[in-house]
Amino acid sequence: FYVRSNCPFTLTRFTHNRVECDITTRRGDNGLLVRVEIIINKVRTVVQNGSILVEKKSVSLPYDHTYQHIFHYGIYTKLKSSLLPLSVTWHDVPGGIDSLRVELEQKLSTDMTGLCGKHNVPGMTVKLPELIARLYYSNSNISRNTFSSSSKYSVCNMFISNTLECLQVMAPQYSQLCQKNIYGYEMSKYIGCAFFNEVTWRRDTKCAEPSCSGDLVYVEQGAAFVPSCSNPNPGFSNQELTSSCVCPKGKVLNDHADGFHCVSVSSCPCVFAGRRYSPGDMRTSKCQSCVCDSGKWQCSENNCPPRCLIEGQFVTTFDGKQYALPGKCTYVASQGLNWTITIKFSDEAPSLETVTLLNPSIMALNHSPNHLPLCHLSDHALVFWQSSMYVQVHTSFGMKIQVQVSPEIQLYITPPRNHTEVISGLCGNHNSDTTDDFTTSSRIIENSAQPFAQSWSVGACPENIHSTCISTDNEIFADEKCSVLNNPTGVFAPCHGYIPIDHYHTACIQRTCNCGSSLLQCLCVALGSYAKACANLGVVIGDWRTATNCTLKCEKNQVFSYNMQACNHTCRSLSGPDPRCGLEDAPVEGCGCPEGTHLNQGDTCSPKAECVCHHFRGTTPPGSVVIDRCRNGKVCVHCSENLVNTTQKTCDSKPMGAKMTCESGCYCPNDQYEDHRGNCVSLHNCTCVYSGKVFSAGQHVKTNCKTCVCDQGKWDCKHEQCPGKCQVYGNGHYQTFDSKWYRFDGQCQYTLVENDCGNRNGTFSVRVEGVPCCDEALTCSRSIVIDLQGKVTLTLSDMKVTRRHHEGWTLQDHSLYSTHTVGLYIIISVNF
Repeated sequence: FYVRSNCPFTLTRFTHNRVECDITTRRGDNGLLVRVEIIINKVRTVVQNGSILVEKKSVSLPYDHTYQHIFHYGIYTKLKSSLLPLSVTWHDVPGGIDSLRVELEQKLSTDMTGLCGKHNVPGMTVKLPELIARLYYSNSNISRNTFSSSSKYSVCNMFISNTLECLQVMAPQYSQLCQKNIYGYEMSKYIGCAFFNEVTWRRDTKCAEPSCSGDLVYVEQGAAFVPSCSNPNPGFSNQELTSSCVCPKGKVLNDHADGFHCVSVSSCPCVFAGRRYSPGDMRTSKCQSCVCDSGKWQCSENNCPPRCLIEGQFVTTFDGKQYALPGKCTYVASQGLNWTITIKFSDEAPSLETVTLLNPSIMALNHSPNHLPLCHLSDHALVFWQSSMYVQVHTSFGMKIQVQVSPEIQLYITPPRNHTEVISGLCGNHNSDTTDDFTTSSRIIENSAQPFAQSWSVGACPENIHSTCISTDNEIFADEKCSVLNNPTGVFAPCHGYIPIDHYHTACIQRTCNCGSSLLQCLCVALGSYAKACANLGVVIGDWRTATNCTLKCEKNQVFSYNMQACNHTCRSLSGPDPRCGLEDAPVEGCGCPEGTHLNQGDTCSPKAECVCHHFRGTTPPGSVVIDRCRNGKVCVHCSENLVNTTQKTCDSKPMGAKMTCESGCYCPNDQYEDHRGNCVSLHNCTCVYSGKVFSAGQHVKTNCKTCVCDQGKWDCKHEQCPGKCQVYGNGHYQTFDSKWYRFDGQCQYTLVENDCGNRNGTFSVRVEGVPCCDEALTCSRSIVIDLQGKVTLTLSDMKVTRRHHEGWTLQDHSLYSTHTVGLYIIISVNF
């Protein structure tokens, strides 16, 4: 139907799932729409004078918001709601908008009013035009008899004659609509053409093609989203087609440069950390080199040795899995065939108090601030201060250990290269697979960090590390000061492209929140963890300590450096070759001697002439505690009278290397072990623990695609074929196929997985888009789009599956997929 008026009209108004929608339009004297107002969930968007205002603020495209997205769609602009199955598409021309359409993606069982009628309700298609006709004739200053077959409507006659085969019996009605449409606007090149374009192809009329910017060319049916260097295949096999401005065949838009220039894919530049690189350019870090090839980075394998990090309660395994320890206990950090590293937490704060390395050859190296000689050298280990903050250990079997001693103890372990032994403990097993990092001391894979970590505790381990702030003041301080990590222009910004800040920002807040004494010291230790990770990759971030008020004061006449070297900087090194030289490891910061001086007694840097000779001092371990009055069939062990390896007296024994450890107390008699219920049993009757539950000998558990049986206190697991699983849930929580968890709360549609990989012959694509509810910070559901072989597209939303078949394919031709429901789950099985 037709209506001519400069009044504002309600195009459509309805409420769906408690979300209100109201779209109004107003025409100007030139016949074009001069104002469109879209209100969804009380968010007002106004399109007027060629600009787009959201809540009275001008926005640029693409505009992404929790509730809606506005973006270029071919030659059009499109607003897509995240709350409703609705989109609004319009075409801008000089002076206004010549066409606008509102589309519903599904039927709505709701009352709808406005010019668009009531969706799929019989009768409204008759009643509404009558209403509009009455409105039109009562408000228009145009006579009913104005329209005729005058020669000035010859363009309408020609248009109808060219479309008779298509329009058939509808031709008279369209002829009248054509005359009404162009009356008074015969000289406008937009009004009539907009009408013609809705009915037939533009080439059948004298209407000019839309102009395109730069190298782009106009096509009637082309990609809605122009292939670009960033995304050369944006629609996978199911690219939406519409009137569009596209690059010539074989080229893509260079969206990394200003203007609209088309290039071949091989000429596409690459981008890293905001900087543009030309094809063939290389960028290198300490661990990796990458070359720009066809807009993508081709990178070498990471050649830096993996390290385990234990920074306060936060652990990063050899394979990169990150988690937090639940309690301030003593743990087995890592162990191999003939070595064990244990850590002991302080009782006061979640920070380490002692680090111990046990090895038959080395015996025991105990690292705490009160037990550290300047240098220890033997046939099997070298232990030395690299700076005032760090002690380093290099063993004869290839292990390297860094211990940050001041202001808090933190541990960094590099395992032996090319090791063939099984490694276990808090640091994982170093097999480049994160899915089995939570393997307990009884050899079963736990699902969460708490039971896994507790299995590697030495003795009882209560959960006593807070996950929330201990005071409001601490929380405010932590939230404000830790934000320096996120600052895109701050001192840490040069490293953002290499190491994500998410984990470090969370750790910074939690460590500062639960700080026992100096808030600033806890903050600086947390910031230093990120700075150290960047330094390990060779990324220079500048003087971060000065920028964050974390400067260190050096004792005596020492100086501070972010890359302190002990090589040839001690008086001891003057007596012969310094064993500390030539040992590669991650750079460390701290205080040391300036060039030309050497560390002497009293931590003073002296010239050669004032250097004295050094000797080593030993340490005395603490004494034992005797516990009598034994129960449950246990017997009393007095280590002074009878040495017994008491670490091996429970079903949950942790191998502690070859060194015997005896602690007086109550233990099960010979050839018996204390089970997890406190009873003395034989080795064959030992119990096992999984997820906090006790299992008797012979009982089975299925976990992580393995079947495990309890045998002599350990889990004996048989591997089964295990499919990879990627998942996304909640407000942007993702898990990769390799069980890497991360959070990303982007507000667009994203490719979850596809097998196109740039070669344009993929067979499937899964895309996801979060749909918000209640509050902007919450995501209640997701819209999921699945493309299968370019033949069918499945859309999962609002608890149902809809399908769209592509041209030339029917459901009967091929059974590509099947859909069924199990409980609350919808399962789609793809048959290829």
